[in-house]
Amino acid sequence: MKALRPFLWAAILVALFLYVTSVGHWNVSRFLPAPAAGSHTWAEPASASGFSGDEQNNIDVYKAAREATVNITSVVYRENFFMQVYPSEGTGSGFILNGDGEILTNNHVVKGSSQLTVTLADKKVFKAKVLGTDPKDDLALIKIDAGRKLPAMHLGDSDALVVGQKVLAIGNPFGFEGTLTTGIVSSLNRTIQTEASRALEGMIQTDAAINPGNSGGPLLDSHGNVIGINTAIYGPQGNIGIGFAMPINRAKNMLEEFQKHGRISRPVLGIKEVWVTGDLAEMLELPNKGGLLITQVDRGSPAEQAGLHGPNDVVIVGGAYQLAVGGDLIIAVEGQPVTTRDALQKVMDRKRGGDILNLTIYRKGRTMDVKIKLDEAPAVL
Repeated sequence: MKALRPFLWAAILVALFLYVTSVGHWNVSRFLPAPAAGSHTWAEPASASGFSGDEQNNIDVYKAAREATVNITSVVYRENFFMQVYPSEGTGSGFILNGDGEILTNNHVVKGSSQLTVTLADKKVFKAKVLGTDPKDDLALIKIDAGRKLPAMHLGDSDALVVGQKVLAIGNPFGFEGTLTTGIVSSLNRTIQTEASRALEGMIQTDAAINPGNSGGPLLDSHGNVIGINTAIYGPQGNIGIGFAMPINRAKNMLEEFQKHGRISRPVLGIKEVWVTGDLAEMLELPNKGGLLITQVDRGSPAEQAGLHGPNDVVIVGGAYQLAVGGDLIIAVEGQPVTTRDALQKVMDRKRGGDILNLTIYRKGRTMDVKIKLDEAPAVL
């Protein structure tokens, strides 16, 4: 009987195999207890194309924009402690505007460069020349001759942005080419101070990671339109979730001027101003609706020649900072009430040297209209 046991087990295994193959698969669940209510079962593995809608959007935008994003390398000659001149290399980003090789970037990426090169997504390197710059908005237009038509990006409308909408940034942080980061519009109309103590107004704040090397790269909406130029980060070390981009509509004005006149220059008014409204305006004995309070009038400027008044006193606001007061309050620009801090800037972006700027100001309890003929800032090439 013992001799037959191996044959008996073999027969059982053969029968079991025939049964399984007859039903076509091994249904493990038939041999397991049913799951209890509220318990979880193993999920089916996702297929390679099973991306979420947001993931697929990131992928599509990146694929469309990556080829038109470039790496920019600049060489600036500096002098060390021993009076020896040495080359210093810096990197930044940019993006192609048209098939002819015109590229938009930040002015600080190309400033002072004696040698400028652009690396395309296919790793091909070309020498670049500066067509024009707008230091006030930290913008620069450069060009390469690639000998072929290049892929270009589509410019969107930064005036239509809302806080909370999705944005994507592409650039070369720390030299890592073609890096994509995502986030949202965290705030709008921010004013920041650059290292050169120049104020950049109307900036887009985002939590999309921006680091050194991202400067000049595109900030995109979920449709792949460029809505900003990545410009600055908060703090010197790198991303902490607070980055800033110049709205693309500011660049459009510069590009339009270059297209029409073959050069880039900016109008000069010659004032500094700060937005005041509500309780602060009332504290300063100004209209509650507020406006742009002039805190400085440059000597010899169009503003001074037109008779605009600067401050005559300083007050401490909230125990936190000093505010120059006593100057004129701009309450309307070109006949439109001032309701936002960038109202004057938006109008100035459409002006050129020699144009007339119409302001309505509040001074010592009465309003008056002032016409100012703007000067033209020297063109920077």
